[in-house]
Amino acid sequence: MSQAEAPGPMELAALLTSKICHDLISPVGAINNGLEVMADEANADMHEFALDLVVKSAEQASNKLQFCRMAYGAGSSAGSEIDLGEAGQVTRGFIESERTKLNWAAPHGALAKDKVKLLLNLIIIANTIIPRGGEITADVNRDTGSLKVFAKGTNAKVPAGVRELVSGEMPETGIDAHSIQPYYTKLVAADAGLVVAFQPGEQSCTITAVPA
Repeated sequence: MSQAEAPGPMELAALLTSKICHDLISPVGAINNGLEVMADEANADMHEFALDLVVKSAEQASNKLQFCRMAYGAGSSAGSEIDLGEAGQVTRGFIESERTKLNWAAPHGALAKDKVKLLLNLIIIANTIIPRGGEITADVNRDTGSLKVFAKGTNAKVPAGVRELVSGEMPETGIDAHSIQPYYTKLVAADAGLVVAFQPGEQSCTITAVPA
């Protein structure tokens, strides 16, 4: 069977936009639901619950927007580097939950924007490896210029097709909104001059990105 063609610039932008919108639908929808309850005078007893829902959902939406801006967009600065402390704070707001914790082990200081974008995208993938929750550790080695993300959790497993997409293999069905993120990760890795590899372990997986 012939291999599908890689998406062009316009299709790539459309697919990334679709993914971001998909990620934001849940918290924005919850905000809307909460406001509807608060506007209903017949549900006065539910106002406190609705307000709490709106506040938490608005925070979640804000966290996701900040993270997407840094992981997919131009980042938070006009220069060629991003502060790792800021990146860690933004990532914690996006990743951490009752089930999943982030251990940001990266050193202080700034790092090239393309490498920070890659690190954040590797963390997204790591989060899919532990769907039941667990712990994600992110680290940067300034001496070698390499990145490492370690995911540990019950039934940790790299989702089907992700490793192939990150390595540059195109699926026969092409790229869609579901597979665009790992494909985009491959593009960012190439731009940063790094090669991504997966090393599955017992209830864990280590993702590394080292100079090509």
